[in-house]
Amino acid sequence: MLNLIRIILFAALSLAIPASAQDEAQDERILLTFIPNVQFAPFYVGIESGYFADAGFNVALDHLQEPEVLDLVAVGQAKFGIVSGEQVILARARDRDVVYVFEWFQQYPVGLVYDSSRDLSELDSLRGMAIGIPGRFGASYSGLTTLLGSAGLSEADVDLREIGFNAPEVFCLGVVDAAIVYVNNEPLQIQNLASAGECGDLAEVDVVTVASKVDLVSNGLIVSRAHLEADPAEVARMVDGLAKALQAVIDNPAAAYLASLNHVEGLPADDALLRALQAASAGQAEFLSAKPGREDIAQARRQLAADLAEQFDNTTLAQFNVLLHTIELWDAEVLGYSDLESWQAMSDTLSAMGFLDSGSVDLQGAFTNRFIARHAE
Repeated sequence: MLNLIRIILFAALSLAIPASAQDEAQDERILLTFIPNVQFAPFYVGIESGYFADAGFNVALDHLQEPEVLDLVAVGQAKFGIVSGEQVILARARDRDVVYVFEWFQQYPVGLVYDSSRDLSELDSLRGMAIGIPGRFGASYSGLTTLLGSAGLSEADVDLREIGFNAPEVFCLGVVDAAIVYVNNEPLQIQNLASAGECGDLAEVDVVTVASKVDLVSNGLIVSRAHLEADPAEVARMVDGLAKALQAVIDNPAAAYLASLNHVEGLPADDALLRALQAASAGQAEFLSAKPGREDIAQARRQLAADLAEQFDNTTLAQFNVLLHTIELWDAEVLGYSDLESWQAMSDTLSAMGFLDSGSVDLQGAFTNRFIARHAE
């Protein structure tokens, strides 16, 4: 079965990979956060399909806490890491000269989940509501602050409850009226519980995303200023490999899921699902050979989701659906591009939270788009 998967992956993901000028790939590690998860599919595809090798790298992945990732890159103990834009700003406020060179998530992945029977068309309706949040830290807290600020509210206007990373369970128990969540994952979990009759009287959830209110810079690839200046060609090669791998996942999520099986323990992979994904991967590869437009590719993803939903239950498709929802946060006309406005919005949010003195960080120096210019052509 694994040999068949490799054949499918080669056909689906390697169609447009040019031959590398590198005789020998150099060993390199990319520092990631969290744990191995299908949401890191671009990195698995980059390894499995040869995009990183073609760029001249033999890549290994390490999972650490975000502050560790940032500090190791800043002091030169690792060359490449993935962190959030907010952490880049905070690090630079502490004289950690790191530079963000590729915006992986084009949409901020945080939002507010709630019972769709409530009317939250105007967010000032949140006044007085009990809102769950993992804690007063990280992207969730930044997202909450931004959402409240967009409605002219502050933390004092709501009943904020720290619930850890247990939003589905706590929400379904009715402890909170709404919860701050990662929009590509937790709303799906809550909806699946509701569909199974395990979430009280809830029938359907809805989500207000941070991205629908304010464009905040999100997760991306960082390097140190020293490495950027010492070897910009190497940085360009890594960005190129990541950009191509990311595009491959966006274009063919079935193939990306299959590539992730070698890296993520416990991904659903029964024979019927594998056969369906292998067929979908091969069909999508043929579809892509005609060079369809971005919207046509997006429609193909939606159709794939609908087709699989007719064959498999929510539990079997849970992680594949997470991948599909996450792709929507990555997809863009120009992969990797970030702008000053999103950095300024993130800086303003951190200032409102009391984590940063307004105007204390040179945001122009926090990021560069120089390595993705060719992908914009």
